[in-house]
Amino acid sequence: MQSVTPPQSTRDPAPSRFSYRLNRWMLTPFYRRALRSGVPAMLMVGAVVWYVSDEARVTQITDTVREAREAIEERPEFMVKVMSVEGASPELAAAVRNELALRLPMSSFEMDLDAMRLNVEAFNAVASATLRIRSGGVLAVEITERQPAVLWRHADGLTLLDAGGHMVAGASLRADWPDLPVVAGIGAEAAVPEALELIAAAAPLKARLRGLVRMGERRWDVVLDRGQRLLLPEAEPVEALERLIALNAGRSMLQRDITVVDFRNPRRPTVRLNTNAIHELQTIRDIESGDLAR
Repeated sequence: MQSVTPPQSTRDPAPSRFSYRLNRWMLTPFYRRALRSGVPAMLMVGAVVWYVSDEARVTQITDTVREAREAIEERPEFMVKVMSVEGASPELAAAVRNELALRLPMSSFEMDLDAMRLNVEAFNAVASATLRIRSGGVLAVEITERQPAVLWRHADGLTLLDAGGHMVAGASLRADWPDLPVVAGIGAEAAVPEALELIAAAAPLKARLRGLVRMGERRWDVVLDRGQRLLLPEAEPVEALERLIALNAGRSMLQRDITVVDFRNPRRPTVRLNTNAIHELQTIRDIESGDLAR
């Protein structure tokens, strides 16, 4: 009897499930990007970590970078040799130089111009400052200096203020600033612009004007010579003063024996006479009453 050879099983050409999923994963964009960029990056990071793990190599790299930076920073074209202060008085310029205290020559890379500008603008007399490095190794400090507009008299003495009410400097004597008007009172420094408007409106009385006094931090009194005082309202004081000056021009009111003109209510202004005028008025009344009695 002839033996029958069993048929050989043929290999299934289809991939296994694991092989299929692995091939699909390798064809994904993520895997391709990781293979193209991620693996080289990891190798590079590993090489850097290995290289810098040696302290001697790190010190060598640090020294090399520092020497290269110093070589660039100390080149002649980057060195500042001179500082010029422009737009300031000699006293302020000297104070600015002392404040900055630069040891020239020095590299421009060592200068923090913004911090230096803030130090200069910290002076009361400086409205604004600009710092720039010019060709030729010149550090130019351009200053806009505050200009005194009024002299403020307060409990601690005298202070120069600019047109915006900012402090410029202290003052010792009124005689040192004869051309500046005087303001006084608590809160006067916060109302300097209005005070300057009143001073301009009081130009016809300039020869007699002694100053302005801030009352209750809300209104002004105009002080004239001979002890006369003009009390202005809180609202629209400039207009009230102009009306009062026009009234004086027509009637010469301020040439009389008046100590106070109360114009706080422009519709009902009142005046206060000095002692001599009151006595004279009383005498006149007494004489008139005596004549009538006869």
